[in-house]
Amino acid sequence: MGRGINAGLGDSADESGGSVAEEPAPEGDPAAADAEQSSGAVHRGRRYTPGPVSRKPLGCLIEIAETLILTIVIFWLIQTFVAQPYRVQQESMRPTLDPDQYVLVDKLSPHFDTYSRGDIVVFNPVLHDDSCTSPVSDGFTDVTPYIKRVIGEPGDTVALVAGDVSVNGAQIDEPYVHGVATQPLSGERTWTVPTDRLFVMGDNRDNSTDSRSDQIGMVCVADVVGRAWLRYWPLDTIGILQTPTYPGVPAAANAPSPATP
Repeated sequence: MGRGINAGLGDSADESGGSVAEEPAPEGDPAAADAEQSSGAVHRGRRYTPGPVSRKPLGCLIEIAETLILTIVIFWLIQTFVAQPYRVQQESMRPTLDPDQYVLVDKLSPHFDTYSRGDIVVFNPVLHDDSCTSPVSDGFTDVTPYIKRVIGEPGDTVALVAGDVSVNGAQIDEPYVHGVATQPLSGERTWTVPTDRLFVMGDNRDNSTDSRSDQIGMVCVADVVGRAWLRYWPLDTIGILQTPTYPGVPAAANAPSPATP
């Protein structure tokens, strides 16, 4: 009777894979010793995978600082070379743009595509001592950028005739002025645009200091920040700033030679 009980216990241990009936590993056998140690560790519930390593607070702070610096650098690169937001502060572009609206200015494409008639541009309203390559005149060091529309491209002849605008002898259609007459702001009524400049005017012709005035004159291309192409704030005014076409305007007959430095 007792023998049967002992046999049953032995069978149970063998079937469960326990170590009760296993023979000890021979001495001097490292592989067998390692296997025995591993097997015993499993049955004793030991874990061999290392636990999670907690990050030190200093390491987390360094990682956050690196992320912030990278974000600032990317933001600076985008604003310097790709696109930059601007807030409209003047009334000279009404009703196309109202004060306190925000536009996105494209600074990248002008490096590959010249400014065209009808483009809305943001520029620094500075005066140079002589040509566009000359230093900026005194008193024009920290100014608010202006936003106007390009009317005359390099080489064009712009003239004011009976309240209308003509370019290279052809009167242009300007629906954005809503029938307001364009009057001169100085003694001049005709301008020929040099190669390195643009003739600009605001859509609000009765309240715009632009290329008609000696205070601004024709704008150096180098002083143009970029082309405004999107109005994005307030949200109810969001939209693309379309560039109008001016059919029937001939090309400039004699474009002037580039200015000599």
